[in-house]
Amino acid sequence: MSDATTVRPHLLRWFDSRRVVFWHDPDGQYAADLDGLDLSGVQTIRVSNDEFRIKNRLLHDEPEGKFLVYRSGPVPTGIGNWLLDLELAYGVFTADRTALVTQDLGLVGQGIDEVVQAHEKFFNAAKRVQSLKALLGSEDDAARLRAKISAVVLGQREHSLLEITRTLLTENAKGARTKFDSLVDFCLDDFYWRGVASIYGYESASPSIDDLVLWIFRKAIDGFKSDRPGGLQNIQLDFASLRHDRRSQDAMATLAKRAARDLDYKSTVEVASYRDLVAVDLFEEIDQKIISDLARAVAEQTVTPREVGEVVRARQSSVWIDGYRQLYTAVASASVLLGELASLDLGMQSFDDGLERYRREWFRIDQLYRQFVYATRTAEYPKPLEALREQVEKRYTNKFVYELGNKWQQQVDQVEKWRSTALRSQTDFYSRYVEPLVRDGDKKAVVIISDAMRYEVADELGSLIRQEDRFDANLEAVLGVVPSYTQLGMAALLPQSTLRHSVDAKTVLADEQPTNNTAFRGKILEGVGGAAIQAEDFKALNAEERRELYKANRVLYVYHNRIDAVGDKPGTERQVFEAVDDTLRDIVDLVKKLASANATNIFITADHGFLFQDEALADTFFLSTQPQGDEIKVVNRRFVLGRGLKVDNAFATFEAAQLGLQSDLEVQIPKSIHRLRLAGGGSRFVHGGATLQEIVVPVLAVNKKRKSDTRLVNVEVWPESDKITTGQVVVRLFQTEPVSDKVQPRTLRAGLYVGETLISNLVDLTFDQTSADKRDRYQSARMLLIQESSDYNNRAVEFRLEERIPNTNQWRVFAKAVYTLKRSFVSDFDF
Repeated sequence: MSDATTVRPHLLRWFDSRRVVFWHDPDGQYAADLDGLDLSGVQTIRVSNDEFRIKNRLLHDEPEGKFLVYRSGPVPTGIGNWLLDLELAYGVFTADRTALVTQDLGLVGQGIDEVVQAHEKFFNAAKRVQSLKALLGSEDDAARLRAKISAVVLGQREHSLLEITRTLLTENAKGARTKFDSLVDFCLDDFYWRGVASIYGYESASPSIDDLVLWIFRKAIDGFKSDRPGGLQNIQLDFASLRHDRRSQDAMATLAKRAARDLDYKSTVEVASYRDLVAVDLFEEIDQKIISDLARAVAEQTVTPREVGEVVRARQSSVWIDGYRQLYTAVASASVLLGELASLDLGMQSFDDGLERYRREWFRIDQLYRQFVYATRTAEYPKPLEALREQVEKRYTNKFVYELGNKWQQQVDQVEKWRSTALRSQTDFYSRYVEPLVRDGDKKAVVIISDAMRYEVADELGSLIRQEDRFDANLEAVLGVVPSYTQLGMAALLPQSTLRHSVDAKTVLADEQPTNNTAFRGKILEGVGGAAIQAEDFKALNAEERRELYKANRVLYVYHNRIDAVGDKPGTERQVFEAVDDTLRDIVDLVKKLASANATNIFITADHGFLFQDEALADTFFLSTQPQGDEIKVVNRRFVLGRGLKVDNAFATFEAAQLGLQSDLEVQIPKSIHRLRLAGGGSRFVHGGATLQEIVVPVLAVNKKRKSDTRLVNVEVWPESDKITTGQVVVRLFQTEPVSDKVQPRTLRAGLYVGETLISNLVDLTFDQTSADKRDRYQSARMLLIQESSDYNNRAVEFRLEERIPNTNQWRVFAKAVYTLKRSFVSDFDF
């Protein structure tokens, strides 16, 4: 760089304190640009064997003038230099590149010149220098200058070893090395490796990023144990940051997969107990090992549901959880399910007792089975669950569905009329729930009917709705009509006093009006100032149109069909639990849209429930006989409609009047859970019969409240001392209450601070314990001090729990505790 204009600011600074400036330029590299300097008020003199004349001019002719005396070529030594006395008096300016750069940077620390000389190539570009100057502080020393030069070379502002390492590891994970080669190109690689050696403890005769990665993961496997003075706490802290910071999380996952393969970690972990791995999440293989062993232990019933729950809960913080969340859910569901089945008592004293016990207890087994099957079907790697799935299917089918069906059938066989004192009839739905509410005209009601949403699904739906702010949901049940199929169930939910089938049994009539589509049902609802609409059509309306629809009707029936639509088709019946999951989201969304349209009283119910087993059914689940009779009008897998039906022990036979129907039709239902074998169609998903799963129909009453009623769970800090005397401190934390629908989990981060300076790792914590036992609601945060914490000895240190401000990347203090840092750092850190 020989452009004289770069020298101009330095010359101007010399003239601030001098009248005359002598400039020696032995190689004459600035001679051509000398006239372009534009030094206001300064005259330029070129020395050309006229030293005496120049001296006379400076001292006698113009003693007040400002002069730049420029000399190129070799300068005579000693008395041969006639200007020596003036040069000694005024000093000699030299355009030495190092000196100029150092002056331009404004740094005065030791070793700055050496840094500039060593990295001359870096300073050849004005743009790089400007970027560097934007990062510099007046107190920067040589090491910090090199670190900031490295940051500029890497294209970033952060210059700490952590941030430089983050950049290099992220690049390495992509299989690239352009940025590292830039460090080499600017002679900064040795500086980086010296820093890695002194601060992290990694030393190698031929260091490389690949080798550093393996070294870090090896040390992590050993828990960062070391005999090195000061240990490996710095890399331990930075490793945690690298793994959990969103900027490098994906890259570290890629590097972990590579390291696990190169270190053959799978062989190492194969012999470990899953219990010893619960707190470790270095490699994906750990989650695979835990899930495989845990699934096996659950299948063999050598682990309790409580232990499984604790393991699954602990693993939710694994960096690999997104790929394994469904598998953990499946194992946890299976554990509770098999535990329930092991102590299951299916005794029932009466028809009403059976209904009550299913509503209070037994539905939970159907729910757990659904959650297990859904999690297994949607998991990315379901193979580890094969043995467990076999156990779940066998025990759910034989121990619960089959046995419950048989025991319940004994109660059904004794029923003279399809009525209960425990549950109101589904045919009374409108008169029991809707009519009293709208009777006086000042209130309105909305009814969402989700086809085949059985009781256990509604229970989960109620929880989801209660988790929404200002919503309450109370679950009851009604006794569903028999046969439990869509037309009859939908008709029963309408305002009506009589139900009967048409002569051909293809249509259900409510007070002699057809009910077999939305338009017909809407016509019946018009009689009570109401209307009917399909859920998809309602969602397609804009907000104003929804408000107008609600305003115009005392009663609004919204028909939702996802579960039955999927389950009733042979090609999709195995996806019925996926359809349930979609339905849960759909209906929560529907409820919110209805509330936005000013609805405050919403009932969610169904036309019927269903039976479902994911495994292909054995022949024993099908009747070997077919229905016989004078007139057989309708034959379904779970019911028959006709006249003069022949009594058969394989069927429960009812007169229409016994079922509250006004016609001369008879109804036959295969006993227990049996199906009729029919050509085509599916057999896993069925309804139409009289099992508890089919006829305990949910009614979920939803209310919108005026005031907010959800809050995050409270957490307290319980320090066990007020001093920190070692390189780490464990802080005890207490979740003061169980998490519930309205008291929701809280996510916090913990750190140690002096003022606003973080001097420890940051620990992410989730408080989501649902246990009522206080002993289950304690957590500990293990805080590791960084090397620089030595600067704050004998100072107050604040332990902070912080929470993210909603919809921002900012944090606020939630709770804190104050410690005093009192320790000897000599034994902990090697400076």
